Amino acid sequence: MFIDSTKVKMKAGNGGKGCVSFRREKFIPHGGPDGGKGGDGGNIYLVGNKDKSSLIDFRFSPEIKAKNGRPGQGKLKAGKSGKDIYLHVPLGTIVSIIIDNEENTFFCDITKDKEKVLVAHGGKGGRGNSTFKSSINQAPRQFGEGEETNDLFLKLELKLIADVGLVGLPNAGKSSLISKVSHARPKIGSYPFTTLNPVLGEVALPGYRTMVIADIPGIIEGAHDNKGLGHEFLKHIERTRVLVYVIDFSNFSDESPKKAFMTIKKELFLFSETLSNKPFIIAANKMDIYGNDPDFNKVLENFDFPYKNNDEIEGISAVTGYGVDNLLEKIWKILKNYKDEYNE
Repeated sequence: MFIDSTKVKMKAGNGGKGCVSFRREKFIPHGGPDGGKGGDGGNIYLVGNKDKSSLIDFRFSPEIKAKNGRPGQGKLKAGKSGKDIYLHVPLGTIVSIIIDNEENTFFCDITKDKEKVLVAHGGKGGRGNSTFKSSINQAPRQFGEGEETNDLFLKLELKLIADVGLVGLPNAGKSSLISKVSHARPKIGSYPFTTLNPVLGEVALPGYRTMVIADIPGIIEGAHDNKGLGHEFLKHIERTRVLVYVIDFSNFSDESPKKAFMTIKKELFLFSETLSNKPFIIAANKMDIYGNDPDFNKVLENFDFPYKNNDEIEGISAVTGYGVDNLLEKIWKILKNYKDEYNE
């Protein structure tokens, strides 16, 4: 099950009480104070984990509570601190603090593997009576209660981090493409909305080159208004660096390639102008129906497609593998230029 948004309740551990104690030793009838401090309460951390792809762990465990610190003891023994809790989350997890049932405070954005963020700080242990001793108070009976912590309500929202995002109308062949170029295995069928969850796959290219591709569920007209899967998955495209428009170029599609392309561009623009301006390449899919070596220029001309055969478009068949290697190299070229520009 893919969960990309959830609310959780967290509570760090309370600090333990300080101890009131006096030495009891033979031949020392008036021993001094020796009460130890209480242990600190356990902290709660969120840790980025590149192997996680969903927030499902929190859906079934919506309340997390760390252990309290133990009380202090005599002979200056400090109480045991509560054990810290480390919760692993997918890269791209955005954390917001909920106040009065409103998500109004951004807290952090976890984007790196093994990145550790303290979200709930354990209470400090209370002071033992030994720390209250002074020249005018040789036998103090004061002690610290230990700091209490409050409940913390958080919203966790995942926005996938990938180099490349596959976008297209339902049944355009995105799932077939990602399963062809990576080890990702989404469900594939001959009906719309086969993919109901974003799927990540790592692509290995010659020369020890790798890139991460995200298969984003099909976009329909009106997606920007939250129709279909709408905003639920459009947000996952925001972090991708390059978009691949997967367009059905067969004669069996409900939409012409030109209309399909314009629909996708329009929906991305209306959702976020930044999305429509991302670097992109068009994957003209299902070219296998035109034979083993189709005349790509002729196909584009027959469909009156707005792009000619160049670096911005590649004819492919996700089923047979035709043209897929060329497509990946074109994607890598765009991605490399993006990275070089970003690093300048």
